[in-house]
Amino acid sequence: MPFIQTGSGKLHYVLEAASGNEDAPVLVMSNSLGTTMDMWLPQLPALLEHFRVLRYDTRGHGQSDVTPGPYTIAQLGGDVLTLLDALQIQRAHFCGLSMGGMTGMWLGVHAAERIDRLALCNTSAAIGLPEVWNARISKVRQEGMSSIIETVLDRWFTADFIAHAPAQVERVRRMLANTSVEGYAANCAAVRDMDQRAELSKISAPTLVIAGRHDKSTPPEHGELIARAIQGARYVELNAAHLSNWEVAQAFTQNLLGFMLNKDGAHG
Repeated sequence: MPFIQTGSGKLHYVLEAASGNEDAPVLVMSNSLGTTMDMWLPQLPALLEHFRVLRYDTRGHGQSDVTPGPYTIAQLGGDVLTLLDALQIQRAHFCGLSMGGMTGMWLGVHAAERIDRLALCNTSAAIGLPEVWNARISKVRQEGMSSIIETVLDRWFTADFIAHAPAQVERVRRMLANTSVEGYAANCAAVRDMDQRAELSKISAPTLVIAGRHDKSTPPEHGELIARAIQGARYVELNAAHLSNWEVAQAFTQNLLGFMLNKDGAHG
């Protein structure tokens, strides 16, 4: 399995291309808190028709190393740059959901020369009170990941999706259950300590912001704030909760593809 060394630990990644697509542009996909690169499986077949898709497990998740925490969003963004450097990729498109979107904002501000088009999905530039995150960190350390899974799933999906798509919900449940407690806690700290609102206007890459109409974790007003702050950003609101790429996979993929292929009138 492919790994790269970040300096403090190994990062697990997969770079895939459809047959004959070895010169296609690279699209980096960044996972949410508590999932792995497999969260992008609903989008992968369609994306591979047009891009080389670079997925990776954010540090502390999946098969990437659980390095000592707490982490920072700058650290997570630096991991992406290390990965691009190791693979000799000078510029790439980037799509991140939730914590992955927070990483994308950091890259858009601090590494603009490396990012072509940017998709920030079901995410926020600042989210939650420190005491809320501290309580979650304490709970998972004392009681394990199983203690929060049902609450998280209720926020990630609508009740209708949970009732009618049990197999898909179960796949996401397993990702959460298999997440390292310390990796999860260290990434919670990164989200807790982040506030990128003052820097959003520095993002110059063509940007798509996707929100979920029923998202309790990063509600639509968080996405609207991001879209207003970034010049020329396109805002799309889908009929979904937090993991919109699973709940309305076809609509999510169509919007993402249209934007990344520059077929929707977005600037750039």
